[in-house]
Amino acid sequence: MGMPVIKPSNITREQSVGDLIESIALEENSIAHILNAESEKLNTIISQPAVTPQQIIAANKSVKNTVDAIISLETVLQSKLSLLKCMICQ
Repeated sequence: MGMPVIKPSNITREQSVGDLIESIALEENSIAHILNAESEKLNTIISQPAVTPQQIIAANKSVKNTVDAIISLETVLQSKLSLLKCMICQ
């Protein structure tokens, strides 16, 4: 497999800024949905009548792993915001 061919486009700076803002907003929305799902997962597990402490700990570790991954993604989004600031200031 060879190198991909990237063709230049006719996108304006304003379109690029708008696309970047939209991209960040969509990713933040996705993160909110993921965090909500993790919250619901914990609530479901905790509300079970026969839940054991080990099950709660396992669920908590799972949520922690998800949150850690989200923290990494937020770093990427922060980089996008920094790029956006540079684009706007020029």
